[in-house]
Amino acid sequence: MPKTKALAAASSAKKKIPVKSPARKRAKPAVRSASAVSRRLRQIEDKRSAILGAALGLFSRFGLHGTSIDQVAARADVSKSNLLYYFANKEELYVNVLRDLLALWLEPLRGFSPEQDPAEAIGGYIRRKLVVSRDRPDASRLFCLEMIQGAPLLRDELDRELRALVERKSEVIRSWIAAGKLAPVDPHHLIFTLWAVTQHYADFGVQVQALTGHTLEDPAFFEQTVENVQRIVLQGITVR
Repeated sequence: MPKTKALAAASSAKKKIPVKSPARKRAKPAVRSASAVSRRLRQIEDKRSAILGAALGLFSRFGLHGTSIDQVAARADVSKSNLLYYFANKEELYVNVLRDLLALWLEPLRGFSPEQDPAEAIGGYIRRKLVVSRDRPDASRLFCLEMIQGAPLLRDELDRELRALVERKSEVIRSWIAAGKLAPVDPHHLIFTLWAVTQHYADFGVQVQALTGHTLEDPAFFEQTVENVQRIVLQGITVR
């Protein structure tokens, strides 16, 4: 082959070599970046949950003033500076713990609706609240401690979210009464009674164990507690 033709063929072959588009080169880092962001968000949430869990355990035993940031950091297995990256100070951490508790405590009440059978709704509520008392007694005790102290850091939450929810569910209870499905009782006092009797088994768990020899962690005692509380409450508010 003449030299000029060989050079032309080589040049043509070079032109035919496919070249990856810039867009494809940029796409791979974008995918990796999205994965990295998702992983980072999970890590942040896991770290935040660990800090809140450690704080709950300490606050429920020693209160706000008896607990230090250093103690929480040590229990959560993070550095103090890392903890302060998530929460600016001890008070902010405490308020976030309380907000999580309030959401946990109110969740069973949110399910009340006029279409439900009141005996089933209230009986189910009693069971769910006792489950929380069994599984999260430290949460109940901290919430109780905050209320005893006058709720200085949770007052706004109580005046807004708690009041609004209780008023909505009080209307549901009134609708059951108006339909002749419940005896005429004041909805607020009924809700207070449900809170008091179910939370007793967490807040006064030591007393319950001293008198009965059991805690809610005993499956048989738990079911006995649910059945008895349901019977006592429902027999007092059902139509006769």
